[in-house]
Amino acid sequence: MGGVPAVVVAAPSSGSGKTTLATGLIGALRRAGHRVAPFKVGPDYIDPGYHGLAAGRPGRNLDPVLVGADRVVPLYHHGAAGCDLAVVEGVMGLFDGRIDEHETGPVAEGSTAQVASLLGAPVVLVVDARGHSQSLAALLHGFATFDSGVRLGGVILNRVGSERHDQVLRAACARVGLPVLGSLPRMDALEVPSRHLGLIPAVEHGAAAAAAVAAMTELVAAHVDLGAVAALARPTVDGVAWDPVAAVRDTAIAGDTTSRPGDEEAADVAPSTLSGRRGVDASFSAWSAERHDGATGWDGSGSDDARADRGPVIAMAGGPAFTFGYAEHRELLVAAGARVVVFDPLRDELPTGTAGLVLPGGFPEEHAADLAANTPLLAAVREHACAGLPIHAECAGLLYLTRSLDGHAMAGVVDADAEFGPRLTLGYRDAVALADSALWRAGERVRGHEFHRTRLVAGATDAPAWGWHDGAGARVREGALVGQVHASYLHTHPAGNPTATASFVAAAADYARVRH
Repeated sequence: MGGVPAVVVAAPSSGSGKTTLATGLIGALRRAGHRVAPFKVGPDYIDPGYHGLAAGRPGRNLDPVLVGADRVVPLYHHGAAGCDLAVVEGVMGLFDGRIDEHETGPVAEGSTAQVASLLGAPVVLVVDARGHSQSLAALLHGFATFDSGVRLGGVILNRVGSERHDQVLRAACARVGLPVLGSLPRMDALEVPSRHLGLIPAVEHGAAAAAAVAAMTELVAAHVDLGAVAALARPTVDGVAWDPVAAVRDTAIAGDTTSRPGDEEAADVAPSTLSGRRGVDASFSAWSAERHDGATGWDGSGSDDARADRGPVIAMAGGPAFTFGYAEHRELLVAAGARVVVFDPLRDELPTGTAGLVLPGGFPEEHAADLAANTPLLAAVREHACAGLPIHAECAGLLYLTRSLDGHAMAGVVDADAEFGPRLTLGYRDAVALADSALWRAGERVRGHEFHRTRLVAGATDAPAWGWHDGAGARVREGALVGQVHASYLHTHPAGNPTATASFVAAAADYARVRH
């Protein structure tokens, strides 16, 4: 029978116009009456915001590197529930992914091609037509035949210069038997403003983001054969949808499955912590048994709201400065029994009864002055951190916890200053937890992703959170552990690490019992 039909929007390279086409396609198909599920390949946090505006539902990520290839299809089915069509925007070029010099196959891990193959979905190739003529046929032939596991279903020509240019390009596509599903003229005025890490997040761009999405929708509706795209979409491979309640339940059942470090990392892991977080595990088991029985049991019956009404309050930072996150994170927190309250550190106080704090990624460097102006919140975060409040801070969250960011006073929980740096740090990391925390056991291995252009200066921590080896084989020690605070530049995907989320909620429940 298969899952919700999908089409994957890919390109020969970055900068071809995938985001414009994918976002406009989502909006145009929705306007045509489809219930569209939007997805993005890889660890991108910005494009899904525009997808969400276009679809009227959360944009989600499919990243085999961070969640494992076996979770891609279940996460797809989860995100596509209730829809009749899905649009999956690719990352970089079709076959680009994690660089591994030992990999000899045609499909790189984390690539658009891998995700399309896992889903069994056809690919629409978006080609930047500038500079192309008859030789486009050779390029398309290469992409169509490079890997038999990836089916190229059609082409959308982008930034076409003239009617004559369009005719030549269509003839090239016909030579290799690929239908042209659309042809878009050059529209430089449509470009969405960007900054050092890509597009400005939709939340920050506000009304301008909505206007840009509307313009993309109009452009695609006018120049793309929507009926042909919908007809091209094929039901994805069948499978069971990912379920956050089941993920948490299975975590509790699995017990201690920690991966211990190899010899090269063992010297960096605190010896006294190698026995794991048995205290936290015991607390989680007791707390879950107490609150998840009868109509709100771990079998997923009953409502999440009913479960969460009696759970610890997890405050999750949002607003313009904290826009990087995954929809599955909140779903897992709720499944583990938490009451999630989103607040804006630019203007809000810490939510009443906070027993755990999540500070996700974003662009705090763009809002440093306003973050510093909310001194009551900074003081409250510092006070609660000293009292043992479990805090999970990634990237922007790490910066918020430092003494200062570009000269503006921050919370002062992490003994370091931060500043905007000269270089972009970007890439996947195979990390090992160097000590126990509210989320991970010492020795646990995690795949994460760095994506930042800030750096820590004038200070360091004696208790780093993560260790890994860089491309040259050198040891890297990153992040900070301060009490129950886990702060790091490393982004992780909660669906790939449900144990960490469950343990964090358990630690928050302990804090709530003591403090509230």
